[in-house]
Amino acid sequence: MKEISLRQGEKFIKLGQLLKKADLVSSGVEAKIVILEGQVRLNGVTEERRGKKVYPGDIVSFQGEDVKVIE
Repeated sequence: MKEISLRQGEKFIKLGQLLKKADLVSSGVEAKIVILEGQVRLNGVTEERRGKKVYPGDIVSFQGEDVKVIE
């Protein structure tokens, strides 16, 4: 499982930004498409909002890869 840390002072990261930061997609447009197609899960639940806030402890799953957000 990959781990992505938040920048200092941040309390969350948006889902689309997390996918890019974790190198799971190559662009914001690609992130938007895969999220809207229902390919991304947040804590085991399909998430279709690109701007959904992801907090430390949350786990995002996409194409067999899991990414955990840490502080």
